[in-house]
Amino acid sequence: MDIKKSLEEFKIIFSIPFPGDKSIDINETILISWVVMAVLIIAAFLLTRKMREVPRGPQIFLEWAMEFLNTFSREHFGRRAKVYGPYIGTIFLFLLLANIIPILSPMALPVFGIEPPVTIKPPTRDINLTAALAIMSILLVFFGGIRARGVGGWGKNLLKPVPMMLPFNILDYIIRPVSLCLRLFGNILGGFIIMLLIEHAMPIPVVIPVFASLYFDFFDGLIQAVIFTFLTTLFVAEAVEV
Repeated sequence: MDIKKSLEEFKIIFSIPFPGDKSIDINETILISWVVMAVLIIAAFLLTRKMREVPRGPQIFLEWAMEFLNTFSREHFGRRAKVYGPYIGTIFLFLLLANIIPILSPMALPVFGIEPPVTIKPPTRDINLTAALAIMSILLVFFGGIRARGVGGWGKNLLKPVPMMLPFNILDYIIRPVSLCLRLFGNILGGFIIMLLIEHAMPIPVVIPVFASLYFDFFDGLIQAVIFTFLTTLFVAEAVEV
């Protein structure tokens, strides 16, 4: 196993060479995140441009997904579902695609001398992205609580169930985003490292990396997207409940 080459896989900056010993450095996390957003926007446009009264084909799945999201949002946010539901749905779709996108990457098999021209890595293996998502979620919790209760009501809520809980309730606004950030980052990075080890193990059949990818790239990515979204939903619902 080439240690130096393996360490290159953890870089989030890659350079595009140009003639004259020049190169352009690109942040891989930002690039793949923009690709994910572009895919979601294009898919939304294509799936909604020809809506029918009697749904057919992809519209059936789309309407089922929207009904599931609306029901889920109403259960947790009540009359505020239209305010917070779109954020919950968007963050889930973004995380789902961002986590499972490596499954589309060509697989390296050094045992057979197969090296892909490009590899697609999950942007959520970068703690900067997971921290940004966690901060967005806790800001929604913070401002959602103030909007629902008012500044005075939000302040009084920090004193519940007893006034001595004030420092712990304030600490919640630090612990919760840190927990969201590290849980997502740690699980995705862990799966990425395991896949890297499997791909470089010798000797190993071709079929093993394929099945491992289905678990660590797809199933684990789906689970982490669900966990992050569900915890965010619980935090927001708790903050806006009056």
